[in-house]
Order: sequence, then C-alpha cells, then structure tokens
Amino acid sequence: MLSEKTIDIKENDLLKIEPELLSILLKDKTTGNNIIWATDNYSKYGFSYAAEKEIKIELITSRHGGIIKPRIEKSKTEQQQRVRQKAEVFTPSWICNMQNNKVDEEWFGRKDVFNFDKENSWEINNEKVVFPESEKKTWQDYILSKRLEMSCGEAPYITSRYDAVTGEYIEVPNRIGILDRKLRIVSENTETREDWIKWAYSAVQNVYGFDWQGDNVLIARENLLFTIAEYYEAKFNEKLETQDLVGFAKVIAWNIWQMDGIKFVIPNSCCTKEIIDEDLFERRIISKPCVGCTKGDNRKHNGIYCIIKDWETHRNIRFVDMVFGGGK
Repeated sequence: MLSEKTIDIKENDLLKIEPELLSILLKDKTTGNNIIWATDNYSKYGFSYAAEKEIKIELITSRHGGIIKPRIEKSKTEQQQRVRQKAEVFTPSWICNMQNNKVDEEWFGRKDVFNFDKENSWEINNEKVVFPESEKKTWQDYILSKRLEMSCGEAPYITSRYDAVTGEYIEVPNRIGILDRKLRIVSENTETREDWIKWAYSAVQNVYGFDWQGDNVLIARENLLFTIAEYYEAKFNEKLETQDLVGFAKVIAWNIWQMDGIKFVIPNSCCTKEIIDEDLFERRIISKPCVGCTKGDNRKHNGIYCIIKDWETHRNIRFVDMVFGGGK
C-alpha cells in the first residue's frame, strides 16, 4: 500500500495499515490534544469542523475519508479562499529545488551536489555525493544539520513526493526536498537495515516545519512519513515494518507542528481575559487583552506557546525561546 504512486494519502488507508498511526499524526505535542482545524473551510460539514475544534479521527475517516485532500485537489474556489485568508501560495518544485540548492551550495562549498538546475526543472546528479576530507565535514554531519521550513503548507521544501502546484508525482530518485536529500545520503552510505533506520531517524529528527492550518499540518506529516517509507522501499525492495512507521510518526508529530508563525503560539489561543475587581461598594469585571497582541511583543502573549523537542538532549523547548534566546 505504501508503494502506490499517489499524492493523496488517504486517512482510511492509514487506519488499515495501523490505527495508531493516524492518532499519532493528529497529536498536538504542545497541548496534548489533537491539532485544530484553524480554518473555516470545513465548517460547512458541521459544528465539529469549526476552526477552533480539534481534528478527530472520526471526522476524517470512514464516509468522511475524502474530506482532507492536497491543495491541488481542492476546488479552485477553496484555493482562492485560502489565498485571501492566509496568503496560502504553494511553490513549484523547481523553485524549491533552486532554493534548497543554494543552501547546500553554502554547506558543501560547491554547486550541483545533488542536481543541476535547468529551466523550470532539474537534472539529477547520479554520482555518489562526496564529502572531501579537506572540508572537515562528513555525511553524518550533513544528516545532523538542522533545517526548518517556515509556514510549510504540505512541506514541499522538505519532501518533494509531488509538485504542490501541478500535482505531478515525483519518483524517489528525482526528488529534491530537504529530507529527500538527507535520505539519499543515508541510502548511499549505509548497507544494513539497522544502520539505515538509525540514520533515517537522525535525518527526520533534524528537519522541522510548522503551519497554521490543521489540514496542512496533517498532510505535511503524512508526506514525511510516506517519504521515509518510500526511500526505504527503494533501498531494500521491501516495505518498512509497521513498528518502524509508528516510531517515525512519533518523531514527525514533534517536528511538524501547528503554530501561529508570527506569535509563536497555538493559532487563535491569545484571548481577552476577564478579571473581577471588587471592594466594599462595587464589583467590577475588567477586560484585560493580551499584552503581546496589543503591544506587538511576541514574548508576552497569553496564548499557548508552542514547544518542540531537542532530540540531542530530549528536552522540550518553547519555540519562542529558540527565537529570542533561552533555548539551545
């Protein structure tokens, strides 16, 4: 099932593989609850699909199994609505590739490491990636180098399973995403299943991304999980074991998270609080708005600040502390 060349990963299929997978991929590690819809696009389906509601398994499976779909398969009206509401514009794979190439050119100190840019396309460099001793960088260093895709949508910079604009499926050898490149390095430098799994864990632990809208977060998580499974199958010509899928899903649920990228909190979690002030003569209710929102100070929001995991120390860190200091 994991080897099917489809861009839309069906939630019903995830349940068939292992029911726990979907539960893990819907989890919000900051709140301990599920990620929320954070968009009104699904409210037409009922009260449980309102923006502030959690995405529950029963809302997106069984007869509701086709509700969540990639952007390319959404109606033009819905696509335009999301552009107006959240400036959601997806980037063609060839542009993702050019920008990822620039990052790698800086890291390696040379061009065309993974592929050669062409007009609105690319050509894969099939030679094994070399890590010269003079650079004092190893393939393990590349796997452990951290990357973040901000406002990641369906994560086209991290994994290029398909072109987010055209919907075209991209074969494993031709992929250009951040995680794709790391997994290529893993496959080129490991022989045994055990070593591959070990370094694939390191690869996904060092790739991060966040988005506002809940459906994007789920799709991005699914894309990362299937990317790992597809690279494993390409390497060993067998399917990744279910227990490994579960293990990778648990990492992905931490590393791809739901966040207001401006305030660094759970979307719409800032609020006006009512404070009761009373004396001998009067009892008053005073409204106290979020200080961070009113003053534009992202360190003083009363919303729920998002946390991520430092996989080196296994500490949970507020993302806002990573931005302003206080985190590793």
